[in-house]
Amino acid sequence: MMVAILLLLILGLITLFVLQNTLPVTVSFLFWKFEASLAIVIFISVILGMIFVLALIFAGRFKRFINKKKV
Repeated sequence: MMVAILLLLILGLITLFVLQNTLPVTVSFLFWKFEASLAIVIFISVILGMIFVLALIFAGRFKRFINKKKV
């Protein structure tokens, strides 16, 4: 329960930060170049970071699960 409350608090703070940063910015990555709202860039970065961390956690748990089955 405490984790859920902490997660909601963090998401609320991120939302406030995003809403206060709405200026357009130019994003360059390799050969791509596009202009978007800073809020959108921050939001997408946070979501991609969360997906990456969850994938790492899942991979670690899956590896432990496979190792337990071998024993």
